[in-house]
Amino acid sequence: MRLGAQTPRLAVGLTRVSTAGQGQSGLGLEAQQASIRAFVVTQGWALVAEYSDIASGKDDRRPGFQAALARCRQLDAVLVAARLDRITRRAHTLSQLLEDGISIRAADMPNADDLMLRIYAAMAQKERDLISERTRAALAAAKARGKALGGDRGYRPPAGPNATAAAVARREAADLTAHRLHFELERLRGDGLVGHAELARALTANGVATPRHATVWTHTTVSRLLSRATSSR
Repeated sequence: MRLGAQTPRLAVGLTRVSTAGQGQSGLGLEAQQASIRAFVVTQGWALVAEYSDIASGKDDRRPGFQAALARCRQLDAVLVAARLDRITRRAHTLSQLLEDGISIRAADMPNADDLMLRIYAAMAQKERDLISERTRAALAAAKARGKALGGDRGYRPPAGPNATAAAVARREAADLTAHRLHFELERLRGDGLVGHAELARALTANGVATPRHATVWTHTTVSRLLSRATSSR
C-alpha cells in the first residue's frame, strides 16, 4: 500500500420499487442502481454491497432494507439510495436512523447533510398526508352522494376532472421540489458562489437534477427556482 494513501469510505446501495411489475421489469431497479453507482464514484467511495426490495416504503421490515442497515452497522458504511424515499417514506424512521449513527445519502441530493435530509423527509411526508386526506374526503363525499366506489361500473361523472384541484396538487409538488433544491443553492452560496450562471454551472457539475428532471441548469432555471422558493415561504 502506498504510504499516506487513504482507505476510501465504504457505501451500501439500497434500491426499492413498490410493485411486483416494476421489480420484474427491472427498469426501476436498474435506473436506481445506475444512479447510486455514479454517485458513489463521484464521492470517491467504494460500493461494497447492494440490496433491493419490492415493497412499500412505509414497511420498515423489508428484508433488503434491514440487511442493508445491518451491513452499514457492520462496516460503518454509508447507506446510499437514488432518492430518499427509496429508503423510507417515514420521516420518524429516517430521523431515528440518523440518531442511531447511520450515515445516509441520496444521489439526487448530493450535497444534503443530515439536517437537510430530515427537513426534506418531513416535508415529503406532510405532502403525502395532505394527499391522503384529500383522497379520503373525496371518497367520503362520493359515497355520501350514493356513488358506487371501486372498479369501472359504467358511471361517468357529468363534469370533467377538477382542474383547480389538479393545479393545486401540481403547485404543492413544485413548491416541495423548490424548497429541496433551495437547500442546494444555499449551500453553494455558502461556498462563495453568487451569480445565477455560477450556481447553474455548479449544480450541473454536481449532477443535481432540475425541477423538470433535466441534467443541465441555466441561469434562468436558477432564477425561477429562487423566485418560487421565496414566494412560497
